[in-house]
Amino acid sequence: SSAADPQNNYLSISTPLLSQGAMPSYGLSSYSTQMVKQVCSDAVEIVEPAKEGYQLTLKINFAKIPRGKDYFKVITQISSVQAVILCSQLKEMLRNVNSQDTSQGMNKPIKLVYHPREPFYVIRQPQKITAVFPLRFKEHSDVIIATAFFQELMDVGSSEKWAKAPPCTWSPIPPPELRGEPLEDLSTNGGFVSFEISSRHVEDKKLDKTVWSLLNFYAYVKKHVK
Repeated sequence: SSAADPQNNYLSISTPLLSQGAMPSYGLSSYSTQMVKQVCSDAVEIVEPAKEGYQLTLKINFAKIPRGKDYFKVITQISSVQAVILCSQLKEMLRNVNSQDTSQGMNKPIKLVYHPREPFYVIRQPQKITAVFPLRFKEHSDVIIATAFFQELMDVGSSEKWAKAPPCTWSPIPPPELRGEPLEDLSTNGGFVSFEISSRHVEDKKLDKTVWSLLNFYAYVKKHVK
């Protein structure tokens, strides 16, 4: 907010850009912008262009935020914007998995954080996108259980029944795709789980399911390890 505009507060958001191909090289795509508009109330307005150095700037009019239970609803909507952007951009990236454009960071890992302290990487490669999850556990017993679980996950994934699922691999050391990434991001006690996603994994309704599965993979692991 400012003295000239006391009724409004401005919130600027910066996220790793997953945009590629026909999508803009800066700012948000029209699809991501539309997704943000759907979760925002009348009290929130998208400012165009965004503040320099950010992908999105929101103008929040506190006078329009209702009191009572709806107040917390609006605040929750605002706090979810960054997750909505990440989800919509990941969906666009997967939708364009077969894009031939090599100018938008081919083979370059992009670090994403959907849940706090649980980063994962996506790497765009020819005809596929690889998602890599570094795994960390507090208890040594969890490491043992998780290692067995990941081995089982690979075995099941290689069976004929699960042939249509994205191929899954687990390794105790960082995969080659993450070479050069910060050491603190690669220091794990649970190894690395990778999924290879191709066009057949994002056809029609599979797209939403694949995006949801990637964004919630850490929760899936915790559920099976605990």
